[in-house]
Amino acid sequence: MSKRIVTVRMKADYEYEATNAQGNMVKIDMYDAPNKQAQSPMDLLLSALGGCASVDAVLMMKKKRKEIVDFYVELEGQRNDGVPAFYTDINLKFTLVSPDAKPEEFAKVVALSVEKYCSVSSSLRSKITFSSEVKKPL
Repeated sequence: MSKRIVTVRMKADYEYEATNAQGNMVKIDMYDAPNKQAQSPMDLLLSALGGCASVDAVLMMKKKRKEIVDFYVELEGQRNDGVPAFYTDINLKFTLVSPDAKPEEFAKVVALSVEKYCSVSSSLRSKITFSSEVKKPL
């Protein structure tokens, strides 16, 4: 079993940085536009889902030796009106620009990517545990 570790550190009331074990950092903020400088946690969830599903879809199309001129996925998440404002529905719209790919083969690849291979998609159904502690300053 593989383990990943990320540390999220507060920089200001609405600003955070998430850093993985390799030192790669992502800025996070909870500001409203026009003060927004980074993605919110809920934006990052959509980004992670789209990125994960995209990698698998692109690799599968390349394995089929299809030329990829362009590829993108647009994600739309509908959130609950109450608190917590979780996603009730997420829609992914995959677009492939290719001179030799067939719509039905791309649809199969997308379904496999989202439903079988994407770790983020599967993680949205995972068990979440937590703990807490208070440390005194030195």
